[in-house]
Amino acid sequence: MSLSRAANPWRKLGPSGIFLFGLLILNALGVILPLLLMLISAIKPTPEIFASPFALPQTWSLNNFARVWESGRFDLYFRNSILITVGAEILILGFSAMAGYALGRFKFRLNDAIYVFFLAGLMFPAKLVLVPLFVQLKEMGLINSHFGLILVYAAGGIPAAVFILTGFFRALPSDLDNAARIDGASEWQVFWKVMLPLVRPQLAIVAIYTAIPIWNDFLLPLVFLQDPTLKTVPQGLTVFFGEYATDYGPLFAGLTLAAMPLILLYLLLSEQFIKGLTAGATKG
Repeated sequence: MSLSRAANPWRKLGPSGIFLFGLLILNALGVILPLLLMLISAIKPTPEIFASPFALPQTWSLNNFARVWESGRFDLYFRNSILITVGAEILILGFSAMAGYALGRFKFRLNDAIYVFFLAGLMFPAKLVLVPLFVQLKEMGLINSHFGLILVYAAGGIPAAVFILTGFFRALPSDLDNAARIDGASEWQVFWKVMLPLVRPQLAIVAIYTAIPIWNDFLLPLVFLQDPTLKTVPQGLTVFFGEYATDYGPLFAGLTLAAMPLILLYLLLSEQFIKGLTAGATKG
């Protein structure tokens, strides 16, 4: 009896369900196994990586991490990346939330035109207008400045964020903000205390969606930051690429350290992220 009950969930899935479940397992393995390989390689010396790339290390050592953090100036690049990413995220979340609220909750003549204007920003990535951006930042005195790079990232992330948040603000019942106004709440209080908490899962989606490309970007910091003390983590990892050889042990250690903030960000926001993805998918 117990065996038949245990088999029931698989019977309910059916052939198509089992096939999809298998695809999900393969996808999970495709994500987890490279991370495990990176972590294992980070605690191996470079010769051992070439000798047995998939085997566990013969001796467990954190020398690669110490070398990356000290001689590779990883602490400096790490602080720079955190400053740039957090600064850009504050601007993206702040301005896109206010713009999404205005476009989603108010009907006025230029509503659709402004919304399309934001969407047009999705068609022009920063890399496409790299030369005009460089000229503009140079005229503004923002070359070799973290603030200039933060502005570029914020401008690139706001269109997608407005697109995501506007749709969710529009889906919220109008009785919520109307009741708050009847109770005497100002427009800012309606936005900050009533509407914004309701789109917290969508803010988590925007935060993760925009933070990953900012943290991993290599080209824009390479172009706009010439001072070595201002460079970011992806640029810092290039010191382990030699002209004739690559020191893979410290490189994998650096990649592991570089991936940790994004993994922690997802773990912290995972509950809100899943709620945002499944919003409207179920009733109740």
